Amino acid sequence: MTNDDDAKRRPRGDGGLRWSEKRQRWIAEVTIGYTPQGKRIVRSASDKSKTRALKKLHEKLRDRADGLPSEDSRYTVAQAVENWLDYGLSGRDSNTVTTKRFLSSKHIVPELGARKLRELSADDVDAWLSRKAREVSTRTLQELRSILTRSVARAQARDKVKRNVVLLCELPKGRPGRPSKSLTVEQAASVLDAAENARPWLRAYVVLSLLTGARTEELRGLIWPHVVAYDEDRREWRTVEVGGWEHEEFAMHVWRSVRRGGDTKTAKSRRTLKLPRRCVAALRDLWELMPQDRRTGLVFATRTGGELSAGNVRREFRRVATRAGLTASEWTPREMRHSFVSLLSDSGVPLELISRLVGHNGTTVTEKVYRQQIRPVMEEGATAMDLIFPEVNDGTQSGS
Repeated sequence: MTNDDDAKRRPRGDGGLRWSEKRQRWIAEVTIGYTPQGKRIVRSASDKSKTRALKKLHEKLRDRADGLPSEDSRYTVAQAVENWLDYGLSGRDSNTVTTKRFLSSKHIVPELGARKLRELSADDVDAWLSRKAREVSTRTLQELRSILTRSVARAQARDKVKRNVVLLCELPKGRPGRPSKSLTVEQAASVLDAAENARPWLRAYVVLSLLTGARTEELRGLIWPHVVAYDEDRREWRTVEVGGWEHEEFAMHVWRSVRRGGDTKTAKSRRTLKLPRRCVAALRDLWELMPQDRRTGLVFATRTGGELSAGNVRREFRRVATRAGLTASEWTPREMRHSFVSLLSDSGVPLELISRLVGHNGTTVTEKVYRQQIRPVMEEGATAMDLIFPEVNDGTQSGS
């Protein structure tokens, strides 16, 4: 026979409702599965009202029957972000991980971290983005939204939340970012002159950066076997280690960078650039001072032969900028690349050629990134109209 308590007991897996004397609340619990170790995965909800707690129990049971995830009511936004930072960035560069951790700890966790993830609404995210838009640039705002989106998506894939509300939110426009700029011809000449008195590696770095347009990450990853000379007798390009420096033409293979894996930013960025004579002279002087055992390693390296950090290069470059009469804090090494584009454009070099030299996939990228540095080149219309309607001194039209 079955007693009354057994008759009232729910079938296994149908969940349960119990009173917690300690919490003074009704606790609804549902088993949604088991871990690989055989431990039950339980989702719970609570309420002071037995009726409302029972309703929550039925909702969880209905979700399970419909194949929907039963949300973890205690899982917070901070936990979701931390989980993504710990496990969702596998294989990414350490600098990338550091940047994303900094942005998360500064902008996301302090403002949204304590929020229960299942209670996070699109309105919450919209309000947060609106506040951030008054503090950071649009680029940083995009990064913040991306971190939150991916964190919630990872939690969603692990049944911590039913939907990703961040995807429902539009990205507002943030504060204007730091405008890019370039050196004038006079400023560029001053920088080159100032670099002549700098340490050999810094002199070579500044000269190559300004006269070849290579990215700072590409120069920091440049190795000596990629500095080559054209052997006229053999009619082939040979490394300077093998062919020496007694040649007329030199080039560098921009085939790697300090990015994770050593690859360039894009496939199109992998290119070979002929070196201006001033670059050759700077590299030759650096080569002669380089220890014999380091001539197969990095061109620009620390004293132990390791990679230079971006901070090291920026700090040393600003010393050159100061000697050149510039306000050092207003300039960074990457603006030598901007200056390269500007100087070529002012000299009449076609945009198509400039885009190839800087390693862009096409002119669209060059125009978008270096819009302020490119001189307008569509002059045919203005030239034709000047011939048709030449300017007259008395202010009257030529045809009147």
